[in-house]
Amino acid sequence: MSSPYTSSSRSPPPLQHPVPTHPAFIPEPPSTPNSPHGYMRFTSSPSNQNVPPANYYGHHQPTQPQPASGFASSQFQGFNPGPGQGHHPTQQQQPLPQSFDFTQWGVNPATAQIGMQLGQSAVAAGQEYVQKNFGSHIPVPLLKHHFNVSNSYVIRKLQLVLFPWRHKRWTRANRPTEQGQAQWLPPRDDINSPDLYIPVMAFVTYILLAAWYSGVQDRFHPEILGRVASRALVVVLVEFGFIKLGCYLLNISGSSQVTDLFAYSGYKFVGVVSTVLFAFLSSSTTVYLAAFLYCFSANGFFLLRALKYVVLPDPRDTSQHVGTLSPGQRSRRIWFLFAIALSQFLYMGILVRI
Repeated sequence: MSSPYTSSSRSPPPLQHPVPTHPAFIPEPPSTPNSPHGYMRFTSSPSNQNVPPANYYGHHQPTQPQPASGFASSQFQGFNPGPGQGHHPTQQQQPLPQSFDFTQWGVNPATAQIGMQLGQSAVAAGQEYVQKNFGSHIPVPLLKHHFNVSNSYVIRKLQLVLFPWRHKRWTRANRPTEQGQAQWLPPRDDINSPDLYIPVMAFVTYILLAAWYSGVQDRFHPEILGRVASRALVVVLVEFGFIKLGCYLLNISGSSQVTDLFAYSGYKFVGVVSTVLFAFLSSSTTVYLAAFLYCFSANGFFLLRALKYVVLPDPRDTSQHVGTLSPGQRSRRIWFLFAIALSQFLYMGILVRI
């Protein structure tokens, strides 16, 4: 008699585990151009690096001894081939390529080269357009010459503008060029050379100081900045036109560059700023008028001596190529030079009224 717990059916065949096969070798992806260390393969669990990986049967495989250099020594791990396959060395750090390889990003090198050539052509065309349309109106080399200053020059020039009575030599220095022509030294090397750094900084300081002065008196408005800047610019343009007109009527050829005249016209803002600062420090009208008269006298004397080489060039100076002046011409030019100096009273009087 058969047991009720036994079955007459035939038992199934035993389960067979699949034979593990090693995958094909997977190459490392190309290094990223922006990464200095190339491609970095990290383990899934860095904290358990000492535990050997398990195979399909749950048994741990023996591992190779690793050097005791921390986590940095196991950043790059190559593929460990199984038996029967060739040995592939562990990938190390590779230096950055000298030229960018567009094929790593799926871009055709020929297309990328054409795009780079088109970009260079567009940039060159833009530079040519700017130089053709604006290069003749903006004297870039002259601007570089007038902004070539140093800290010591700025300090000594401010002392010269505020205290011109102590200065002895007013002649500008020059040096010969390779073509045999004379060239003025930059402001950095010559204290008598006009610059545009101090006039521009004094112009901006005057506008900000005027806004601050109006704010102290509780009458500040944003329109004050534009109004003060417009008035100062008009004063500079009027003075520039007056000097150019006088040079034309008196036949003063080769008087000076436009940038030189704008520089001399801008030095008055140093005296104007000093006068406004005295108005802050003292509420006395006498002190304010004394400061204004001194700054006006200093600026007038500075222009009288500095513009002498423009209005009355020395005939012995071969770099300016001027002839001998008649007594009448010389007298008229001297009066014109005094008119430039005396007109500073009007210009500075308009500017100090904030």
